[in-house]
Amino acid sequence: MSHNTQDSRFKGLTDQEVLQNRQKYGMNLLTPPKRPSIWKLYLEKFQDPVIKVLLVAAAFSLLISIIESEYAETIGIFFAIFLATGIGFYFEYDANKKFDLLNAVGEETPVMVIRNGKVHEIPKKDIVVGDVVILNTGDEIPADGVLLEAVSLQVNESSLTGELMVNKTTDEAHFDEEATYPSNSVMRGTTVTDGHGVMCVERVGDATEIGKVARQATEQSQEQTPLNLQLTKLANLIGKVGFTIATLTFVIFTAKDLYVHLNNTTITDWHQWLEIARIVLKYFMMAVTLIVVAVPEGLPMSVTLSLALNMRRMLKTNNLVRKMHACETMGAITVICTDKTGTLTQNLMQVYDAKLDESQKNLIAEGIATNSTAFLEEKEGEGKPSGVGNPTEVALLLWLNEQGMDYISLRNQAKTVNQLTFSTERKYMATLVDSSVLNTRVLYVKGAPEIVMGKCNLEESRVKQYNEQLLAYQNQAMRTLGVAYKVIPENSSTDCAELVKEGGLTFMGIFAISDPIRSDVPDAVKKCLSAGIRVKIVTGDTPGTATEIARQIGLWTSEDTERNRITGVEFAALSDEEALERVVDLNVMSRARPMDKQRLVQLLQQKGEVVAVTGDGTNDAPALNHAQVGLSMGTGTSVAKEASDITLLDDSFHSIATAVMWGRSLYKNIQRFIVFQLTINVVALLSVLLGAFLGTELPLTVTQMLWVNLIMDTFAAMALASIAPSMDVMNEKPRKRTDFIISPAMRNNIFGVGAGFLIVLMGLLAFFKNMPGGMDVHHLTVFFTIFVMLQFWNLFNASVFGTNHSIFKDAGHAMGMLGVALIILVGQFIIVTFGGKVFRTEPLPALEWAYIIAGTSVVLWIGEIWRGVKRMMKK
Repeated sequence: MSHNTQDSRFKGLTDQEVLQNRQKYGMNLLTPPKRPSIWKLYLEKFQDPVIKVLLVAAAFSLLISIIESEYAETIGIFFAIFLATGIGFYFEYDANKKFDLLNAVGEETPVMVIRNGKVHEIPKKDIVVGDVVILNTGDEIPADGVLLEAVSLQVNESSLTGELMVNKTTDEAHFDEEATYPSNSVMRGTTVTDGHGVMCVERVGDATEIGKVARQATEQSQEQTPLNLQLTKLANLIGKVGFTIATLTFVIFTAKDLYVHLNNTTITDWHQWLEIARIVLKYFMMAVTLIVVAVPEGLPMSVTLSLALNMRRMLKTNNLVRKMHACETMGAITVICTDKTGTLTQNLMQVYDAKLDESQKNLIAEGIATNSTAFLEEKEGEGKPSGVGNPTEVALLLWLNEQGMDYISLRNQAKTVNQLTFSTERKYMATLVDSSVLNTRVLYVKGAPEIVMGKCNLEESRVKQYNEQLLAYQNQAMRTLGVAYKVIPENSSTDCAELVKEGGLTFMGIFAISDPIRSDVPDAVKKCLSAGIRVKIVTGDTPGTATEIARQIGLWTSEDTERNRITGVEFAALSDEEALERVVDLNVMSRARPMDKQRLVQLLQQKGEVVAVTGDGTNDAPALNHAQVGLSMGTGTSVAKEASDITLLDDSFHSIATAVMWGRSLYKNIQRFIVFQLTINVVALLSVLLGAFLGTELPLTVTQMLWVNLIMDTFAAMALASIAPSMDVMNEKPRKRTDFIISPAMRNNIFGVGAGFLIVLMGLLAFFKNMPGGMDVHHLTVFFTIFVMLQFWNLFNASVFGTNHSIFKDAGHAMGMLGVALIILVGQFIIVTFGGKVFRTEPLPALEWAYIIAGTSVVLWIGEIWRGVKRMMKK
């Protein structure tokens, strides 16, 4: 599609130059972030520290299986590994698929360019360096470049700097020295909100500012999640304990038996050597059994299940979790770095207050409707109102709408004679109309109040009064606007600039316009602060606006000084040592550029903080990527969403506080599971060890332990993971990154309850050993069932660990636990009745079942009495 250009100054590129420049500088496409292949995504799951320990145990088990030709145990361990890794892989893959649907990127948007002296419409991706592009109101700027012409041009740079309205000009005298980017340059991904212009493209694709930011956003961050650090520590501890005990057992027992054997027999041929090999193998098997018993096979799966269930449930609270560990990391965060526009504020300019001459109501309405180039968008249903054009003008139209006046009919009834659009140089806009209100010709003017008042006949006292009001508004970081009119005699000039110059206007009042904070933000910020989480605002806006927003939401108080705020330029000028010393005290960073935000995040991490970053613009992407948790907005740019871990579908800061509560509750649930699981492993390990010293058969086989560690624990994990989050966790301080996942209270519980169970089980072993017939399969089956039933009742105690609540306090909680308990009970019955040789069991009569269930339930009642006593002591 092409037209003849009316402007011979801009010839644009020739077809030959287009091809040359595309060859030299590339296409105008952003390289999409490299997604890991399905295999890589799956193999990542094997990085789990507990899975690594399991793989070692599986290798030993396989070796024994080949010698003994008995593969049940090995299959069980491998099944545990593939189940845990498979679940984790599926949930992350599923979340990524959902996310891709959320993020369709349009590279086919048509753009108007001048080539060969004619205007053409081409897709955005076909733009090359050197292209001359025509920019109109509402256009998204397709590449980075320099302006050749700018008429009343204003650009929304919020996707790069957080600024909603930036004036652009080619006149050096009016350049804004404080602006983040030069006043004569425009950037890809920003939008023209007012006026029009012509640009020459200087950078395309990945070379653009947005491209550089996108590249930073796809760099791999090396930060490990707090949960991963904890699980690594736990796996190392379990590994060391398991291997140490297994090695000692192997050495002591082998040495004892070999000493007896060699004293009683002399080695004459290879048959005797075979007997020695058998002794060594027997205790090697026992050592491997101890390792398998010590490693909680169900732990990786239970953590994965907890995270996966949380992912699904957090979606209902408007948190789309893409990276599984982000669910839990949210509970560990100590600092939130949030941008302002769209997260704390509504990202929609609105009239905050108006001081108007009430007698001129109709003229004010007509002036707003006609002296404007903006439009309101018609929204179906309950959508957020929005408009097209200059955000300040849209705010005035929205205000008019709220007054019950229809700007379209007012605009249509008045006939526009001439219009002078707003410019940074003039600081006002004027429109000459044939008014339907006064039935005569009227000039309407709006602009900077001091300029407009200067053109009006106003008494000194009124000017002073208005100036005081304006100062109050400006101290609250609001934009102010003055409106005036003048009746024009019929034969006068129609040149707006000339008519304004003559003066003699009638002043109608002032408007204060702001991007208001979201109503739920101060409350959500208060929740975060009481939970020990510091909140920092990082924005591209002016220092005044940023500080005022901080004041409104409770982050800036009268005690704060200049040490608590900084601009991006000042921050960049600080050395790493100076910046590191200041980052913790900073509450507000204004005029921040993308790399300033990323540097702030990395310095905070060096200080040992766990950082969450919120953002919706491309400018936020590097920081979103490098933080431990990146939270993007559902309405944000695709680059920001791609870099984040969680997308807030309702764009609300309130959802962040909810995510923190979920994360902390999830960590508590994982701790409860560890208490439950490690009690089993400590008891099993010591039972096998002490059983061997008592000289009995192995009291628990590897297959029995796999049933306990895998199936039973999986159901227990589901039960504990589904415990609803509690608001109580928001009254606690964030845990330290260095804190071990097993707290002193957990350690005492594991060893205290474990010791009690062990006394019962060892007494049982001694009792069975001295009975006629000794340790037969029946007695071993009773031992195994009592072992499982002790853990079964302990599950109820574990579900309220960390609180003094009764298990029966919350009916929903009790019913959920009961459902899972019944499944475990039925499973145990099936294994005992039909397990046979694989599980070394035989069916038990109904009466024995009744005695075992009733006898072991003492565990629950002791727990209830203990918690009851603690509640009484608290009162």
